[in-house]
Formats: sequence, structure tokens, C-alpha cells
Amino acid sequence: QKHIGELIATLCGTESAMVVNNCSSAVLLILSALASKKGVAISRSEMVEIGGNFRVPDVLELSGAYLVEVGTTNRTRKGDYERAISANRDVGMIMKIHQSNYKILGFTEAAEINELSDLGVPLVADIGSGLLDEGCPWLEKNPPKWLSNEPAAKQTLSQGANLVTFSGDKLLGGPQAGIIAGDADLIEKIMKHPLARAVRPGGMILSSLQELAMKYLNRDWEAIPFWKMAMTSVEELKDRAQAIGIGDPVAMNAVPGGGTLPQVVIPSFGLQINKDIAQPLRLGVGDAPPIVSRVEDGRTFLDLRTVDPTFDKYVASALHALT
Repeated sequence: QKHIGELIATLCGTESAMVVNNCSSAVLLILSALASKKGVAISRSEMVEIGGNFRVPDVLELSGAYLVEVGTTNRTRKGDYERAISANRDVGMIMKIHQSNYKILGFTEAAEINELSDLGVPLVADIGSGLLDEGCPWLEKNPPKWLSNEPAAKQTLSQGANLVTFSGDKLLGGPQAGIIAGDADLIEKIMKHPLARAVRPGGMILSSLQELAMKYLNRDWEAIPFWKMAMTSVEELKDRAQAIGIGDPVAMNAVPGGGTLPQVVIPSFGLQINKDIAQPLRLGVGDAPPIVSRVEDGRTFLDLRTVDPTFDKYVASALHALT
């Protein structure tokens, strides 16, 4: 835990870090260790529910903290947080929760991290998807355009957050885990809380994250499957679709982040089959492993950005058997 924490802290440009079994656990542990029996100020626009009926107000209640609602659904300003802290003397934390699986559009306003860093209580930012650094220094090229406006751990901390939480999978590209990074004194207090042992990850998760962290530090991005898939050029995908030679090569859009980047798409290329063959593909055909496709209007689509090139031969054999 100490070694992987040091590696992640280096990647985030901060003092300390620790790993738990998922990001929901990270939020629960922080609240339990730092804000039990205290108020936590959260914008009404950020009281989210994610998969599995995980709701922020419910987690607050479980941790022993209580919710202090701030602002409105569409507009929340720094002054709203200041009034909440003044009116509730025992507010012990501000929590900013990234809208990682939904968007509020139109007449909107939100207080930024750098505006909230001087209000006298710890500022925790749950950035969700796990982008380490908006500059993507592990890549040989500039950051892809589809990452614009996605919060990154390093920049969020440099703007004044005391702690950030994010997932080990999704944009980070590792195993399911939750990561807490930031101020060393707060991390130390969190690690001493009894709940920390209950949500600690196993050795295989820590080993996998260590290997992943070294790939980032060594700028070996092509060895990280997510980034290898995400950065493959459309031209290369088109060539592969034509080489498979079955179905119609078509342009399409891939969706990054395991559903945690709403409205974000990556231009891609793949194959269209003019009938629904999703079920037999999913069950496996001949020597081909199960292949997950999607169906729209009775047509089957295979996005080659999601297929390792070494598996193209299995895609070809399965399609040949079914068409």
C-alpha cells in the first residue's frame, strides 16, 4: 500500500495517496474518517446516483456525516458555500462531485475548485473517471480533443483541493479500485480509520496498479490497453475493417470511460452487418471467443476500436460463419 501510494502520488504531483477497493469506498472512507458527526456542504447539482443505487446522501448518512445542501440544481456560487458554512458552525468539509455520468445544460453556473480552497475546511473533489494529468505526458502526442474539460487529478489538487478521489479503471485503465490522493496529514488520518482495513484492496489489485503506474511513469502508453485502443487512428481502423472483408466498413463513434463521460465520443470505424446476429456472436461461433456487438434498427455493428488487432481473425471467422 505504501509503495503504490508513493507511485500514484508522484503521478498526481501531490504528497500522498492510498488505494481502496472502489471509488464509492473511497468517498465513504473519507467521510467517515474526516467528517463523522459534521456537516458536508455539497451543491444540489452534485447529489448524484451512480450504478447500483449508490446515492451520495445515503453514503453521507452511513458515514455519520450529514448533508448541508448548497445552491440550486443549475446554479451554485462560492457565496452559497460561504453562507452554508456560516449558518452551520459544524460544517467540516466541502465535497465537489464531478458530473461524470450526466450533464446539466443551459442556464448553469458552478463554483470552481480554486474558488473554494480558502473557506477554512477540507475540500474534497470526487473526479470519478481517473484522468491523472490533463496534459497526458505519457502520450507522444497532444491530449486527444475528446478529453477537453475532463477534470484531472494533478490539476484539481494544484487548484486547491485537499483530496481527490477517482477510479482505478475507466480512464486510468487499470483494475477496479478507488484512489485517494492529496494532503499527507489527511491521508494518514484516513488510513488509521478502522474502515480502511475493511475496504482495502487485495494483493493482486495492488500489484496490477503498481505495474500500471510504472507504465505511466515510463511513458509506455501503448502497453496500457485503454490508451492503446483510444489512440488508434481512424485510418488504421478503416484498414482493418477492409482487411476483414465481411460486412460493410462504416464510420462510427466509440464511447470512452465505461459510461462515465456523457456526450463524449471518439471517432471510430468498424463493420456493419445488415441483420441482427448479436446473440450468436455473444455465445461464440466455432473457434471464436464470445464477441460483444451492438444492434441498431436490426443491424449489427462491430466497433474495431474495442477489438485488439490480434482478434481480427476471430471476428472474420465468426462473421463468415454467420453471413
